[in-house]
Amino acid sequence: MMNRISLFIILCVFAIACNNAPEPTVDTATGDLYFGEKITKDGAIGVNELLTKMAATDSIDTKLTGTIESVCQKKGCWMNIQAENAMEGESVFVRFKDYGFFMPLDSKGRKVIMNGYAFKNITPVDELRHYAEDEGKSKEEINAITEPQEEYRYMASGVIILNE
Repeated sequence: MMNRISLFIILCVFAIACNNAPEPTVDTATGDLYFGEKITKDGAIGVNELLTKMAATDSIDTKLTGTIESVCQKKGCWMNIQAENAMEGESVFVRFKDYGFFMPLDSKGRKVIMNGYAFKNITPVDELRHYAEDEGKSKEEINAITEPQEEYRYMASGVIILNE
């Protein structure tokens, strides 16, 4: 009996630990929040420049900056980044390397700098609907998604949320 209880406790602790991403590091001088790998602010390109570069290639390693347009409202496991004065479709869908960190749920509108890998992706309808649900969209909006979509994606290894 004691072994079952011990095993149960160990499994519960492990499950809780796996569901909790590490806390961000705070730069006490600036108030910037660092997630994932520690990166620097220098050399980042904007979303518009990334989209221009992606017209000639399927993927690129780059540092990227932009504004958080939306973030997963379930646990912060993805976000959309847009350019300043963005037009429809001028955003990049961002996930985090190895699910190693998540964004705060209230980070919409914040400026970020990220390091990682940008690529083009055809996203199937079921995945698009899943993300729409995560974002808190209505059933009508979710059901209106009927076609796969070509998207620009980004796998971030490190993110800085700027304290502006």
